[in-house]
Amino acid sequence: MNSKKYKDVLYKMRYINDLRDLIRSSAEMYGDKPAFLEKDVAGGEYRPISYVQLREDIDSLGTKFVEMGLKGKKIAVIGENSYRWVVTYLAVTNGTGVIVPLDKELTEIEIRNLIKRAKPEAIVFSNKLAKKVMESLEGLDDGPSVKICMKPSEAGEGVLNWDEIRSEGKTLLLGGNRDFIDVVIDREAMCALLFTSGTTGMAKGVMLSHKNISANVYNMSKYVKIRSGGGLSVLPMHHTYELTCHVFTGLYQGMYIAICEGLRYIQQNLKESKASVMLGVPAVFETMHKKVWKQAEASGQAGKMKAMMNLARKTKLYNNQEVMRKIFSKVHTSLGNNVSLFIAGGAAINPDVIRDYEALGIPMIQGYGMTENAPIIAVNRDYYSKADSVGKPMPGTEVKIIDQDEDGIGEIICRGPSVMIGYYDDPEATAEVLKDGWLYTGDYGRLDEEGFLYICGRKKNVIVTKNGKNIFPEEIEALLLENPLIEEVMVYGTIDKKNDDTVVKAEIYPSYDELEARLGSVTEDGIQDVIKEAIEEVNDKMPTYKRVKRFKLRSEEFEKTTTRKIRRTGGAVREEEE
Repeated sequence: MNSKKYKDVLYKMRYINDLRDLIRSSAEMYGDKPAFLEKDVAGGEYRPISYVQLREDIDSLGTKFVEMGLKGKKIAVIGENSYRWVVTYLAVTNGTGVIVPLDKELTEIEIRNLIKRAKPEAIVFSNKLAKKVMESLEGLDDGPSVKICMKPSEAGEGVLNWDEIRSEGKTLLLGGNRDFIDVVIDREAMCALLFTSGTTGMAKGVMLSHKNISANVYNMSKYVKIRSGGGLSVLPMHHTYELTCHVFTGLYQGMYIAICEGLRYIQQNLKESKASVMLGVPAVFETMHKKVWKQAEASGQAGKMKAMMNLARKTKLYNNQEVMRKIFSKVHTSLGNNVSLFIAGGAAINPDVIRDYEALGIPMIQGYGMTENAPIIAVNRDYYSKADSVGKPMPGTEVKIIDQDEDGIGEIICRGPSVMIGYYDDPEATAEVLKDGWLYTGDYGRLDEEGFLYICGRKKNVIVTKNGKNIFPEEIEALLLENPLIEEVMVYGTIDKKNDDTVVKAEIYPSYDELEARLGSVTEDGIQDVIKEAIEEVNDKMPTYKRVKRFKLRSEEFEKTTTRKIRRTGGAVREEEE
């Protein structure tokens, strides 16, 4: 459904004061309904875990944590997405201390450095990461004194077992211990310390409170309502995007969270779990989008499918999902035949991908946020959205565009209950982004006449010419990526030594598979010619000052964060080599 008549509709949702309130109220409302679906063995069947069981496990683990002397302490957690990961997070935040989620993709040195910065008293880790974690802690004098593995492992002496701790906590609870469950939650105090992956610079420690996170869940739910089924958890949970927007919002709204076995198993797990919702970064949805078209072309149905999609757009037939599932039955069946909503975030997505999914009868929206706002700032409504916009500011969140240019583009700032406490142990960095209650996002954007927000690019990436013209690399990158011969691209400014002005340069990783499929065996010079032609097609669509004047081909993919964003090293302007 996508209709303007829903532009002012807000869902009435129950107020939650904190994350403990979220879990307890959901357990009362949804009881024995499944809160999670998880597999005990790879390739096995999903096993349901109820809301009542979730609450009991959180209270049991938290009770033991407090009995172990961890009250008021920091506890790190690292591992693959799992039920135990979520229980650990909530057992810490809901009455023990401060959770420190770490990226499972970090190296031993990076884990060690973050442990030294955060100084957690305990660390909980998955069996797969046991060796990496233990090596990262070797010789660390002030490292965590308590080490807990989520499953029995050979991690070494002194490593405690998660199941045993939970069981001991349950015994304490049954014996009348209320040291955890009766704790008074300070919703304004830090409950989570999250290190941003970022695409530049050293990771900052974002301090979030119960108020920040619960307000995000509560207000986001006024725009997006899950009507049935559950969601497939694909993105890493240490990111606020997946954890707040999917896991916590899903639990708040009474859906189940199915743990995905990995990116290769998305379609298989969608079928097995019968999930109706999935959050993802653009790379996930764009890869699936390409597969759909390749399958259509291989079966000779691409032309027919395109014609039916155009008809669906013209007649708005896509608002009748039952009919759309019959027309595009092969596509829907390949995704489990239950998907009712895709949500994109974490980076810019090609709006044509959103339009295509919608025309296939799969509603799709995108939102915008950052860890510093727990994370959502703006999001499209589920029943009224614009493909090229990230939606309207959430209820309770105020957005302004400051220092606007002639096109109304300026820096996005926001304020509201989800704005972080600040950066951990870094008052200078905090003062740079928090001013009089406003969060300065460092992103450029604009608002349309209806109040929809459009993202133009990162402030630090903007290319400024001698004439004072602002060029947003992200805009040019999006146009270049429309060509299937270009797999990845990073655009930046470089100095033209002939006139000392800044010109646009593109560093491109071609789609070698696509090149081979179209052109067969091709020489390096041949690739240069083909990519140059693709760049010229884009240049023809832009004013002179935005045209790509230089380009460089890569033989390897760009280094990326765990949300598949390219790491940008250096400034927006680089010196051109001779």
